[in-house]
Amino acid sequence: MKKAILIILTALLILLPANIFANGAEEVNKEGPVSFDFWTTETQSDRMATIQVLIDTYTTLYPDVTINLIAVDENDLATNVQTASAAGTLPAMFEGPAETAVAFGVEGIIDIKAATDVVDSIGRDKFYQGALKVLETSAKDGYYALPYHGWVQGIWYRSDWFEEAGLEPPTTWDATLKAAKYFYQPEKNQYGILVGTKPEGYTEQCFTPIAMSNNAALFDKDGNLIFNSPEMKEAVEFYAELAKYTPPGPQTWRARDYYLQGKMAMFYYSTYIMDDLALQEVAAGSLTTENFADLKGSGFDPELVNNTKLAPIMTNKSPAGYGTVVAFGLFNQEDSAKTKAAQNFIKYLYTQNAYITFLHMAPGGMNPMLKEISTNPRFQNDPKGIFKHYGAEKMSEIIQGLDSIETFSIVDGNRMEAASVITAQQIIPQMIYKITQEGQDVDSAMAWAESEMEKIVK
Repeated sequence: MKKAILIILTALLILLPANIFANGAEEVNKEGPVSFDFWTTETQSDRMATIQVLIDTYTTLYPDVTINLIAVDENDLATNVQTASAAGTLPAMFEGPAETAVAFGVEGIIDIKAATDVVDSIGRDKFYQGALKVLETSAKDGYYALPYHGWVQGIWYRSDWFEEAGLEPPTTWDATLKAAKYFYQPEKNQYGILVGTKPEGYTEQCFTPIAMSNNAALFDKDGNLIFNSPEMKEAVEFYAELAKYTPPGPQTWRARDYYLQGKMAMFYYSTYIMDDLALQEVAAGSLTTENFADLKGSGFDPELVNNTKLAPIMTNKSPAGYGTVVAFGLFNQEDSAKTKAAQNFIKYLYTQNAYITFLHMAPGGMNPMLKEISTNPRFQNDPKGIFKHYGAEKMSEIIQGLDSIETFSIVDGNRMEAASVITAQQIIPQMIYKITQEGQDVDSAMAWAESEMEKIVK
């Protein structure tokens, strides 16, 4: 491990150009040594080691700066921050989910100006705009934090099947439903599409872009609950119709096995599926008979990755995408030198070689927020060789979904905190389960969901 870290550190130092801070970083130690804490939710040992290499590279160039890396489990981040805030020991910098960063901003413990200044020094137009929008303040005058990496979800589909059948890609409601019906052949153990029908997070992840593409929302811009609307009912009815063409029983992401065994035309999934499609050793867990009795198991199809495309945007009345953004945030500090040092370090992490080194910790799962990185040859050359199976053009198409990320928690730039609680309580997935698995009619299921949401609002 130590030898590998030394090799990475040496490579980074060699790759750094004379002016490493193309994103506007500057000297931060003019007034003497400075030390700050950096909390990360990348708790795996190998990822911690890679981040430490980046820190060591930076502090080799700036020896008067000390960065203390501290791992915090994502599920414990909010609680730990509350404790540190009460004790006056907040770190200068953290990495975590965008929604969590926004929650910290609402609490008033985020340094919005410091984060916005870094965004502006890099250039707002260089970011995927959907990712920036997720972190924009309600007043639209700044950003709670900086988007750094994330994943995109959409419909992965058998482009060879679609071409042979003369069908349009599943980018619209009509095209998606038509294809789901066409490829649904249960007598051959073949299914048209996978959408979630269990009362869990995956189901809401599948449903959200469909609802948003029909201009359906939970709240209006003034915070009024408008869930039980004609637009939402149309989205629920459409989703319930799609669910008829999934494998039998309540389904979740695990049913991707049908696709990897050549028994499904389309499935909703994030970019974390990219290595399963490309690498036999990663796909192995989905090629067995263990998870589904009606799947006989199959060998790895090396052509599947070439015959698969992603439709990251769904359109009906408007285009909508879905994804998750992980951000860098800056907490309020009494010592401004810590904030300045953390700002400078973040700028360094956006420089090409540092950025790509970070993203390569999880190829496919960690995608760049800067447009120019997605087609960068070095980014394409990931250590596992996953991206070479996709190519620069397809990678750019996949990551483009970050431009159209939509969420129920933001309406006209206004943050709806209750939407996050509704998601946490899985009200929408429970409603979908009632309709698709228990046979409840749409009107009564939606009425139940609305009553549960009203309890939260009140």
